[in-house]
Amino acid sequence: MSLLTIITPSNPILRRKARPIADPRTPEIQRLIDDMIETMRDAPGVGLAAPQVAEPIRLAVIEYAPDSEDLPEGVEPPAAKLYVIVNPEITTRSEEMVDGAEGCLSIPGYAGMVMRHNAVKIKALNRQGRPIRIKAEGWLARIFQHEIDHLDGVLFIDRASRTWKTREDEEVEAE
Repeated sequence: MSLLTIITPSNPILRRKARPIADPRTPEIQRLIDDMIETMRDAPGVGLAAPQVAEPIRLAVIEYAPDSEDLPEGVEPPAAKLYVIVNPEITTRSEEMVDGAEGCLSIPGYAGMVMRHNAVKIKALNRQGRPIRIKAEGWLARIFQHEIDHLDGVLFIDRASRTWKTREDEEVEAE
């Protein structure tokens, strides 16, 4: 496995709609998935879409662990769950919208307030090419929407009501 270069908005690939993947089981796609996971973790981030590493295909990886602050004392937090989504599509969106701060590995040093659906349902293929369905709420729903936006050439700054330069001590999860 190897670390990939995360591109910035100066690269036009970030602004193009990514093309579907015919068969995610190919060795090239499997290697790309592994490299994207390693790159996301190294960055560190909670999600990474293929266009962010200059691959204009409909693929994203997401790793999410629920916030341990909400758990009773002494309860072990669940392990982070890794999602690999190929050709994802949001099939249902909640009416409830939530404003929240977002960052992006492709736009380092900036954050913004983005209104997102509180819950979504997604259909996609997994890395073995099998159909999967995912229900996501809250922060996880935000991550999925952010990554799927990347596959459509949309950046969080396009949806942000306001943006700002982050301080070194400011913690904003980068998708």
